Amino acid sequence: MSYGFVKVATAIPRVVIADCKENAKEIKSLIVEAEQQEAQVVVFPELSITGYTCGDLFAQSTLLHSAKEALREITEFTRGMDVIVIVGCPLALHSKLYDVAAIIYRGKIQGIVPKQTPSDDQRYFFPQTNTENSFVKLDYQDKDEIIFGNQLLFSLKGLAFAVEVGNSWTRLASESAKQILAGADVVFNPSACYDLIGNYAYRKMMLSATSARYLCGYVSASCGSGESTTDVVFGGHGFIYENGELLAEAERFDTKSQLIISDIDVESLRNKRMKSNNLKVAVSSTKIPKYEEVTIPAKEKSTSLTRPINPTPFIPQEQMLDERCNEVFNIQVSGLCKRIAHTHCKTAVIGISGGLDSTLALLVCAKAFDKLGRSRQDIVGITMPGFGTTGRTYQNALSLMKSLGISIREISIKEACIQHFNDIEHDINTHDVTYENSQARERTQILMDVANQLNGMVIGTGDLSELALGWATYNGDHMSMYGVNASVPKTLIQSLVLWIADHHVDGDSATTLRDIVDTPISPELIPADEQGNIKQKTEDLVGPYELHDFFLYYTVHHGFRPKKIFYLARQAFKGKYEDEVIKKWLTTFCRRFFNQQFKRSCLPDGPKVGSVSLSPRGDWHMPSDASSAEWLKECDEI
Repeated sequence: MSYGFVKVATAIPRVVIADCKENAKEIKSLIVEAEQQEAQVVVFPELSITGYTCGDLFAQSTLLHSAKEALREITEFTRGMDVIVIVGCPLALHSKLYDVAAIIYRGKIQGIVPKQTPSDDQRYFFPQTNTENSFVKLDYQDKDEIIFGNQLLFSLKGLAFAVEVGNSWTRLASESAKQILAGADVVFNPSACYDLIGNYAYRKMMLSATSARYLCGYVSASCGSGESTTDVVFGGHGFIYENGELLAEAERFDTKSQLIISDIDVESLRNKRMKSNNLKVAVSSTKIPKYEEVTIPAKEKSTSLTRPINPTPFIPQEQMLDERCNEVFNIQVSGLCKRIAHTHCKTAVIGISGGLDSTLALLVCAKAFDKLGRSRQDIVGITMPGFGTTGRTYQNALSLMKSLGISIREISIKEACIQHFNDIEHDINTHDVTYENSQARERTQILMDVANQLNGMVIGTGDLSELALGWATYNGDHMSMYGVNASVPKTLIQSLVLWIADHHVDGDSATTLRDIVDTPISPELIPADEQGNIKQKTEDLVGPYELHDFFLYYTVHHGFRPKKIFYLARQAFKGKYEDEVIKKWLTTFCRRFFNQQFKRSCLPDGPKVGSVSLSPRGDWHMPSDASSAEWLKECDEI
């Protein structure tokens, strides 16, 4: 596996009912294709060797003998191949007929999993009521005994998987639930699901919910083209899920055979399961049958990544962006409404710079006061021009405050800072960290004191990306009385502001908001250039926020090591950033993320909006003096 990914495939062959030889030929063709595409495991539908809709022909010795020979042929065909094959067939054992899945690797059947409860139309198949695994012999496998049963867990390096035959995922206590609690990373599901109105959507919903609830991968192959259409039609449902996310699916009602491939991130699933309190409780409180581990001697192989990697993991696809923005905005607004009501403050005081963060915070304030039935005049927006303030940001700040109808105050910080530099004997021409941070602290002092004057609350503007990098002045813009943006990353803030421009404000405000989004991100603490343009651009100093948000997501949400994050970033930003650029800023991220933890250890309150948050109270517990040596060492080795 490459960086914890396992490449899996679901195969939907075109079957010929009761023609096992022809079906074996089609299955072998798909096995070859799966190996050529580097799949490590491929699953076929239930009873794919015979076809699912053979009916009473399953009681015919001719069909059963032909199925047995086809299974032998497929098993022998895999000798020398590096793909694990899961194929469905009927199997007669001791005067009983079972609907089974055979797990095959390199010319040997590694195990056989029977269907626990055959469907109503499978009147010749026996249920597997015995909870104990047993051993069976097939006369063509060198007289080796093959393990047979439902309590089987197949393992190879970096992956543990189970096989669930049929649609038991529809039951309240599904077999897959027990398998996952027993340690399976991925469940492979040979099944047969015919198409009725609503069946497809229901199946997707259930499989998505199963993989999300149990933090697992779920790979399902259901019967398709060629099955009998006497009474129902099988559309060929093929799905690959990971933690609720659909990675790939087959095209329904296709008349040709299909092979669908994607990569399941087993490392991510395992990391999430380690942190899941729900699974810890389930494992400790559920009576889980004893599963026998079957080790498959599969070779470890490096594979290329098939699945696309989203370069903006905090921003969903277009069709879900509206819903995401609406949800985040409402969480922010609701959090602020509660805090204002609880504190009985008369005003909300907020510093308006004309930048993205203060813009979003102001929009949240305006909406919160609307919901509370309060006048927007009780929102006091203070613009505080300094040495680096440019005309563009200054005008945008004023325009936005005017169009939103809030109270406006302008308090220059220049004279106060000059006095402060004189007091501490700092040369005003030395534009160092003292020069910059003095301005940030002066602005915070003004906001706090005005809030005291007006019985108000200072609304924080800093965002999640800045917190991750420590890109904030300690006890400056780092501090507030409620930080509405505290768990919103910079990349999402841009999308949020544009969404609000489209849905929640009038034309003048919308025009200003779009210009704010187009303005380079800057703290504006260094004087502008000779043309009055922003000279100090944040992304030139700490790196592109889209990269840092990517690094943040995979560090905190997934717990990945730098080498894997670099590997994913190369895929996500291919053609946009050179490898050395990604490495440079990943190293910067790792260094700053550790070194700046002390700023996150004393954050003001603020609402959590997503799965990644750095609040020290409930989300990110990290010592302020933790060493970054191992992470930086790995960055050096990239």
